[in-house]
Amino acid sequence: MSIGYINGKYIPLDELAIPIDERGHQFGDGIYEVIRVYNRKAFMLDEHLERLITSAKAIKLPIERDASDFRLLINEAVEKSGLSECTIYLQITRGFAPRKHLFPGVPISISMTVKPASLLQQSLRENGVSAIVHEDERWANCYIKSLNLLPNVLARQTAYEKGCYEAILVRDGMVTEGTSSNIFMVKKGKVYTTPLSKRILAGITRLAVRQICEEINIEFVEQSFTVEELFQADEVFLTSTTSEVLPIVEVDGQMVRAGKPGEVTSELYQKLQQMIVR
Repeated sequence: MSIGYINGKYIPLDELAIPIDERGHQFGDGIYEVIRVYNRKAFMLDEHLERLITSAKAIKLPIERDASDFRLLINEAVEKSGLSECTIYLQITRGFAPRKHLFPGVPISISMTVKPASLLQQSLRENGVSAIVHEDERWANCYIKSLNLLPNVLARQTAYEKGCYEAILVRDGMVTEGTSSNIFMVKKGKVYTTPLSKRILAGITRLAVRQICEEINIEFVEQSFTVEELFQADEVFLTSTTSEVLPIVEVDGQMVRAGKPGEVTSELYQKLQQMIVR
């Protein structure tokens, strides 16, 4: 069953409520992680927790717990839910305090939900998805997994209204990432993706794909590229915790090659599935 957690208490989701004077609610003053659980095991949990702690340090959020504490909490929540295939949303904010911009001297707030995993339609994996190109209007510190997601929401909504799955974000003429994904292209058997910087999130599935490429001897190239180069790619795909590895076959109405998922993308997806069940 779906369950909620807030500051030491497990609560049914329909009873979970956040006070109005909550920093995440009023300022977006917090961070989060989305973690996929397969067969009761949180996938790449250590990497998620490392990124969580990095984000906390970046916004000066005083977390007293370490990764092992969060690992125990997450495993306990999965056990209590009774779900074997689920998605965890973990959020940490600067706490409950009267609305003032300066940091309050109050305890941080930790909340979490555990819900059944929403599986993608198989047809999306078999046929691929479409995307639009959208100006990257986000702030300068996208490496922080913060709650400030309004530009992402607006870009994703624009994609949806145009019948597309994702918006590929572009800044200064170069592809950065998707609204909730990392973007890749394949050219002459090599996998290309935007280098890590403050402008993109260090995706966990992005890391998994890099590890897979190293294992199967596919060259993984961290190199910036333009939309025009994306159109000329042999394959394009996205990665995220919930989408895993997903082929993109059309961008702004233009087909990527033959408009069908490519062999490299398919192989990376299959290898990711093998990695999940190890």
